[in-house]
Amino acid sequence: MALVPVAFAQAVNGRLRRIPAWPVYLISALPFLWLVWQGFDGGMGADPVKFLEKHVGKFALIFLIIGLCVTPVRRLTGISLIKYRRAIGLAAFAYVALHFSIWLVLDIALRWGEIWGDIVKRPYITIGMIGLLAMVPLAVTSNNLSVRRLGAAAWTKLHRLTYLAAFAGALHYLILVKAWPLKVIIYFTIVVALLLVRVWWSRQRQRSRALASA
Repeated sequence: MALVPVAFAQAVNGRLRRIPAWPVYLISALPFLWLVWQGFDGGMGADPVKFLEKHVGKFALIFLIIGLCVTPVRRLTGISLIKYRRAIGLAAFAYVALHFSIWLVLDIALRWGEIWGDIVKRPYITIGMIGLLAMVPLAVTSNNLSVRRLGAAAWTKLHRLTYLAAFAGALHYLILVKAWPLKVIIYFTIVVALLLVRVWWSRQRQRSRALASA
């Protein structure tokens, strides 16, 4: 059952059809511009590298969560944001890649022996790398040519890696931050809830198909 009147959802969808996806890229750049401003304004504190790592990673997780919300919003309200999901996903990947680059270049300073040691020995880094690697094929295939070459069904299955990337990102953040403040727990809870809702919907769909074919 939709949470908003059908007429309202249709009106919103009609307006959204006239709004292209490219403004999402501009909006997604605002957190980065805020970080640049913090650098010029001296707002990064005593450890600018850690400040950048933390906030860039947090923005990456926020964009992943926004992307996960697109389908539930459509199912629960009838409002479709599907046309913006690719841009949201690419924004998430950009922040994940930037987060990794800051750690690799500014934090570890390309000390490869230490890098591999951290990946193997520190669970939160291992989990973060899993999330990053899961997002690479998503970013590479986030274009119409890949959809045509892979086929819609295969492309859809591949992009279920989004769920792994989101869970890995949330778990990475949860383990990384000491003392587990409420905000971090909320991020993790939101991701888990969104993934569990998808599992429940999938099982409901399979049950409906089984009953229909019985």
